[in-house]
This record gives sequence, C-alpha cells and structure tokens, in this order.
Amino acid sequence: MSNLFRHLPSVDEVLSVLAGAEGIDGLPRPLVKNLVNEFLDICREEIRAGAFSKAEDLSAKALAPRMTAYVRSKARPHFRRVLNATGVVIHTNLGRSLLAKSAIQAVAEACGHYSNCELDLSTGKRGSRYSHVERILSDITGAEAALVVNNNAAAVFIMLETLAKGREVIVSRGQLVEIGGSFRIPDVMSKSGATLREVGATNRTHVHDYEGAIGDETAALMRVHTSNFRVVGFTKEVSLAELRVLGDRYNLPVIEDLGSGTLYSLEGEGLLGEPTVQQVVAQGADVVSFSGDKVLGGPQAGIIVGRREYIDRIKKNPINRAMRIDKMTLAALEATLRLYLDMAEARRRIPTLNMITASPEALKSKARRLADAVREALGDRGEVNMRKGFSRVGGGAFPEYDLPGTMVAVAVRGVAVEDLRDALLDTDPPLVARIEDDEFLLDPRTLASTELKLAAHALEQAVAVLTK
Repeated sequence: MSNLFRHLPSVDEVLSVLAGAEGIDGLPRPLVKNLVNEFLDICREEIRAGAFSKAEDLSAKALAPRMTAYVRSKARPHFRRVLNATGVVIHTNLGRSLLAKSAIQAVAEACGHYSNCELDLSTGKRGSRYSHVERILSDITGAEAALVVNNNAAAVFIMLETLAKGREVIVSRGQLVEIGGSFRIPDVMSKSGATLREVGATNRTHVHDYEGAIGDETAALMRVHTSNFRVVGFTKEVSLAELRVLGDRYNLPVIEDLGSGTLYSLEGEGLLGEPTVQQVVAQGADVVSFSGDKVLGGPQAGIIVGRREYIDRIKKNPINRAMRIDKMTLAALEATLRLYLDMAEARRRIPTLNMITASPEALKSKARRLADAVREALGDRGEVNMRKGFSRVGGGAFPEYDLPGTMVAVAVRGVAVEDLRDALLDTDPPLVARIEDDEFLLDPRTLASTELKLAAHALEQAVAVLTK
C-alpha cells in the first residue's frame, strides 16, 4: 500500500494534464489547485480502502477522466441555471419569474456600461433613479405617482412606517395573512411602529366593524388581498369601494396590499379573484403595493403606486435609502413595464404570462416533443408516457385554480422515482420535476422549447449514473 501512495502524481503534474481541458481552462489556478488536492486526498482514501492494486492506475493520465469530471463538477458556480419541469410557473425556490428578452438585454446594457441611473439628461444635473419607471407606472396603473423598493415586504413596511407609525391601522381579521418565509402582516406592522387594530371575524367583516374601530389614534384603513388562500362558504368582506366611502367620511387614507399583483387581467383565462392594479387604483385606493417578480413577470421589486401626497411622503422617508433598488432592477423593470403598454405584446413576450396562458393544444404538442426526446435519450432503459395533468401559477397567486395541460411520465427500470429525482439535482444543468402518485412527471409548461432536449439529456445523465 505504501508503495502505491508513491505513485500518485504530483499536483503540478496533474495541473499540466488538465491544462486546456474543456470546462477547466480559464478557471482560476488557485481554485483548480485546491480541487486537485481534494481529489488526490480522495485517491489516498481509496488506496487505504483497497480500491487500487496497480501502480499504473494511479498515473496522471489514468486518473485524468475522473479528475477532470471532479474538477468540473466542483468548480461549477453555486448559483446556477436549473431546468424547471415542475409546472409551477412562479416557483419561489427556482427564482420566481423569468425575464422577457428585452428585460435581459436591458440588464446587460446597464451592467456593461455607465448609465443615467441618477443623471437628468435634460439638465445635466443629479436626478432621481425612480424617474425611469414612475411615469410609465402612472400611465399603466392610472395612479398619480409611484415608487419602487426592493420587494413587496419592504413596500408594506415603508408604507406603514411613513403613514401610521405610532398610530393605529384597522385591518380585517380575515386578512392577517402569512406568506412564504413566515412573513406576517401583524409582524411587519409591529416592526413599522404602527399598531394593528383587528376588526370583524375570520370569515365575516362588515363596514360597521371598521367604523366602530375608528378613533383619534386611527391613521389608515387597510386591506390585504388574500392572494395565497381563499375563505369560502359563509363569508363577508368589505369592498374597497365601501372602505373608500368610509375613508372619505373620516378623512383617512385607504391602503391596499395586493401581494402578488397583476397588470394583466387573467379572467379571460378562467383565473378569477385577482384584481388588477388598475382596477384597485380606479376603485379609490390611496396607496397600493405589489410585487414585481410574480404575476407581473419582472425583477424582484416592491412597487408602490397611489396619490402623490402619500407617495411623496414615502419617498422622503430616510428608510427608503435602505430599500432602494439598483440599476439592474431599474433596467429590467422599465423594460418589462414597456411591454405592458400593449397588453397583447405583454402576453406574448413576458414568459410568466405566456406560460400561464399557454393553450392546452400548444402544451400537448410540446409534451409530445419532450416525450420523443426523452425516449431517444433513454432508449430501452425507460418507459415514457403522456397523460393529462395540471400546472400551478405559484407565487401565492390563484391558489384554488389548476392549469390544465399534458404531462410526460418517465419510469426507469430498476430505479425508484425518489432516486431519479435526487440524481437529477446533480446533472448539468440540474432538472427539477415532480412526483405524483409514485409517478415521475415532467411538465412542459415551464420548460422553454429550447430546453426540451436539455431536459432529456439531464435524464440521460442521471440514468447513466443510477444504472452503471
């Protein structure tokens, strides 16, 4: 055994063998050197375990294939592309919405060159970064003014901290929602310095409940859209129009947190219950907040629109500095919003909307192409079938609605579906799908047409490892 250890190649010898290798050439030399040392340590452990018996198997040339694969695998960026075959369009774990091509180009332009991020080109003096999106947000939503912060939780926080710190905000008990990451409306309200005044019951709240709670300490009336759940049955909630009347009567602002928020009406697609931002503004909300990276289909952002007197106060809040968005978000958001100037173009060119509104016929055709690619990749090692199934919007939107489509079911002989799922997390790129009723399913809705062969290749990689 001690003799075998002496036959392990030196680090410099290995580096010489790896020089110019595809996927390794161009990597920082210190990184490659560390990974080579790790690999050689693995070889030493294998020698101790009796995995090697011949000295020639330990030469740099003999170890090169394994070593190359090891370095490539370990040198991959930790944050990287993933193929989404889950059918969940706005998948929080997978980065939520995909950007439109024009938004991607805008980000590249913003990153690769200097820009007028805070330069007023009409005067040559310092300008406001919010000017790049405020006008277009007002044009689309009908609001007087707008502000963008780094996410909707920040938007809710700064709204409350500005307009209600040290005073009460009245909210229906049935709207005290929790979203992902244990973000709860009562908690953010407490952190903002505002005091929550709950009214009504979980399932029924009336106008008189709000009116009975109004007092000298009341700062605002607030509605929170329950986008990630529905209360059905014996229910009653106060409409925005009713709150508007109450707000006018007592000279109180009416705030609406839309959560996901959408600029495109999906009622024509059979998806009900999500009012558009335009509708909420038209119905009289003074301040409205919503996300940029969910149904809107843009970058992560918290968008606040409403009456100028309130938006101006929020802009002047010193906390705004800690929540402001960077040039990449600005570029992506403006490019995304420009598509909404033509709703038909928005539906066609914004990936989130395009996936949500994809027709059953188009999805069946895509599923057929995916199934063919997987059959070709797996050969006689797997069985591939198509069947009807359902996708989800995700992102806390339309929780009670399924999107009909066609799934591709894959079964690999001698391989459990859980093992296949786990092996696909280590392919290049990783593939994430779902398991239903002990079936491994690929949903083509969330795969681009250019990704179908990549998905098939990922399955081929995983099956090769599992069946070797």
